[in-house]
Amino acid sequence: MEAKILDGKALAQKIQAELKQQVEELTPKIGRPPGLAVLMVGDNPASAAYVRNKERACEKVGIASFGKHFPTETSQEELKQVIEELNKDDRVDGILVQLPLPDHLDSVSLLHQIDPDKDADGLHPVNLGRLVRGEAGLRSCTPAGVMRLMEEYQIPLRGKKAVVVGRSILVGKPLALMLLAADATVTIAHSRSQNLGEITRDADILVAAAGRKDLITADMVKPEAIVIDVGINKVTDEAGNSRLVGDVNFDAVKTVAGYITPVPGGIGPMTVALLLANTVWSYSQKKGVGGRG
Repeated sequence: MEAKILDGKALAQKIQAELKQQVEELTPKIGRPPGLAVLMVGDNPASAAYVRNKERACEKVGIASFGKHFPTETSQEELKQVIEELNKDDRVDGILVQLPLPDHLDSVSLLHQIDPDKDADGLHPVNLGRLVRGEAGLRSCTPAGVMRLMEEYQIPLRGKKAVVVGRSILVGKPLALMLLAADATVTIAHSRSQNLGEITRDADILVAAAGRKDLITADMVKPEAIVIDVGINKVTDEAGNSRLVGDVNFDAVKTVAGYITPVPGGIGPMTVALLLANTVWSYSQKKGVGGRG
């Protein structure tokens, strides 16, 4: 038996359709559409592709784009000034700084500059603090996308053993907190963990978010486990053709797992869908016409 596919692409389309309907209902009440500003610095081709995807998704849902593209040499001070202006702009509900930034810029400092209630990526310390405390607020998009995908497929989490491989502030740490809030028993493993296979083989739910190709092999997975692959790694063959793969050896692991996410088409589309959902949630708070925990 092969693992069932957790189809993030299909769910992302469903979420976008729901958001579109929500925006159509809220726009007359609030008097304007929701607005998202994605700030990109430099000419990173992968970042440019991500930004285009986000802007196209905004258009589908009815979110106004206030995106700005800056040359590589843009200074920290200039970007801080732009973020300040967007914080004050009543048409903008979400602000996102597209990473990675050129080396001379301090991304953490810029993130701190964003109004927490416009933090579309859910990464401001105030929003991470709200997550720790279990309070309503904007949630980090990728981990929230993982949780929403498991919810859609009615995967039980209460009392289950969850192992998250990766401890980044983007994915690993917030996801561990979200799983904990769902009553899972959570272990965080990472590149320094000894006997990683022993840890992962114990997992009912295994999340790979370390950014290392083929990190998770079939012998590291418990039979019938839920395997979520958050990794995105670019590989190029001898002919020079590139493709994206995850952290999980998909072809081997799908013969062991109960459910598995593909790369691409798993968590990537969910991240964009949750970015839009965060923006619409911020927007809905403006007149107290909506709510989400």
